[in-house]
Amino acid sequence: MPWVSLNLEVDATWAESLADALLDCGALSVELTDADAGTPREAALFGEPGEATQTLWPRNLLSALFDSDADPAKVVTAACEAVGVPVPSELSTTPVGEQDWVRATQQQFGPIEISPRLCIVPSWCEPPIPTALVLRLDPGLAFGTGAHPTTWQCLRWLEEHLRPGQSVLDFGCGSGILAIAAKKLGAGRVAATDIDPRAMEASRRNACENGVLVDVLTLAALHGECFDVVVANILANPLKVLAPVLSQHTRPAGNVVLAGILQAQERSVRAAFAEWFDLTAVYPRDGWIGLAGQRKSQHDARSESAHRR
Repeated sequence: MPWVSLNLEVDATWAESLADALLDCGALSVELTDADAGTPREAALFGEPGEATQTLWPRNLLSALFDSDADPAKVVTAACEAVGVPVPSELSTTPVGEQDWVRATQQQFGPIEISPRLCIVPSWCEPPIPTALVLRLDPGLAFGTGAHPTTWQCLRWLEEHLRPGQSVLDFGCGSGILAIAAKKLGAGRVAATDIDPRAMEASRRNACENGVLVDVLTLAALHGECFDVVVANILANPLKVLAPVLSQHTRPAGNVVLAGILQAQERSVRAAFAEWFDLTAVYPRDGWIGLAGQRKSQHDARSESAHRR
């Protein structure tokens, strides 16, 4: 069944309210995007827990989808009156025909070359480098298809620094991509954990489809266990809170690899881990920075702690 799409430019002060009202009045779906996308005024929005963050753009493009037999003008009028904003004087709609949505989605995701040695390939694609290690991963509910700079930073570190037989913990595993990559790169024991049950299930499934053994466990099940390498691709604020936990799971002289950090957040993350690690910035990309470092000895950690007090 075909549909009808309607676009409106809306101000940030009432964009979300109007979007909610449109859904209440009969729109099938509503999407808000940057009206300045593709221009020099385009702006990226980043948010994370514990940090006040801009959630909308100054100018927003509201796209609403309706059934073909709906009256979009009537719905928009009712939604505007409910919110208390003027009804646009001109409205234009665009027909949306039937599509093979599976094929359309697949066309958005192709192989990702991490390096000549490592690539991520959806199940419907052939590897672009026949000799590379291939991570088979399809997009799903859990975060982590390899396209984001922070995932790339962790994968590059693993590829360049992981030694055969080392144990690895993927903390906040998402899709399990880092754990799977570590195993394919020659790691020994590999464990993965996440607070989201869907992520843990996705990691188990993806590990199985890649033919590797990854122990996907709750954090409680990992109590007291230490690893040669701990990788955490989360966000800066959670990383700072988790610094003691990540240090406890890293062996002395082991390595931690952190990602999900904007360059402006580098100093505060370094400070949060300074008692246990000397961190170095790695692989800056698109405004994101990775941090990696070796676990200090207990003597060094005690000296650092006493110095800070």
